[in-house]
Amino acid sequence: MPPSVGVVLPTHNRPELLRRALESVLAQDYDGELRAVVVFDRAEPDESLVSDRVEVIVNTREPGLAGARNSGILHLGTDLVAFCDDDDQWLPGKLAAQVAALDAEPDAVLCSSGILVDFDGRELPRLAGTDRVTYDALIRDRMMSVHSSTYVARRGPLVEIGMVDESIPGSQGEDWDLALRAARRSPVVNVDVPYVRVLWGLTSYYAQAWETKVAALEWFLDRYPEIGEVPGAAGRVYGQLAFGCATVGRRKDALRWSARALKANPAERRIPFALAVASGAVSGERVLLALHARGRGI
Repeated sequence: MPPSVGVVLPTHNRPELLRRALESVLAQDYDGELRAVVVFDRAEPDESLVSDRVEVIVNTREPGLAGARNSGILHLGTDLVAFCDDDDQWLPGKLAAQVAALDAEPDAVLCSSGILVDFDGRELPRLAGTDRVTYDALIRDRMMSVHSSTYVARRGPLVEIGMVDESIPGSQGEDWDLALRAARRSPVVNVDVPYVRVLWGLTSYYAQAWETKVAALEWFLDRYPEIGEVPGAAGRVYGQLAFGCATVGRRKDALRWSARALKANPAERRIPFALAVASGAVSGERVLLALHARGRGI
């Protein structure tokens, strides 16, 4: 008998995108039980979504994405738990492929897949290039494709490792943290096929919240000191901090983090962007738009 799967869809005032995301989940061809719980975070629940496979609840934990995910995890009693953000879409074949991959790795907590980055209608695949993602690999590289909307996890072990950390500022990078904690126990199983369409752009709730991003990156440096011990990883995070500080007008902090990034990794590609924004030559928004159009990010 295939394991039962419950899918958590957190949402906040995006009804049209949410319905598209939910439809993509329910359209999966899966032989086992599949149901979804839509978690409304600081928003009025839409009871019209309720069906024999869909429940609607409110976030009863910390306001924000992490609390909403955890409300859904605790509400479900399924063998496996999966995530889908309200602005993303699952593509055909995703769930069956990932459940099979998890079944072949009984010690694994978490399974991810590749993604299709959708920016203004242009789709670019992003893959991890491996079927196993280790803790060390996730420290070295954030791995964009190891994305929350791809996650399928064993519910019991997921609860054991603490679910989604609600202390991260603004829930920024909560999927990276969860993948790191899961990989500490056993490598993340990865189906390296682009099974999720991820919508990118400045419409994201998180695209321009750079003060919060800076605070979250500092949280990661404190929680995972190993980042600062790996030149490439340190340069990447310091470069992101430099860019974030520059974007919100914290020029001195931007220069300080740029210097640290340069020392850690002289080839760090984010340094010129951070310095250009800090100098006033270009806005952070313009840099992000140009990078997103190429399927890249800061």
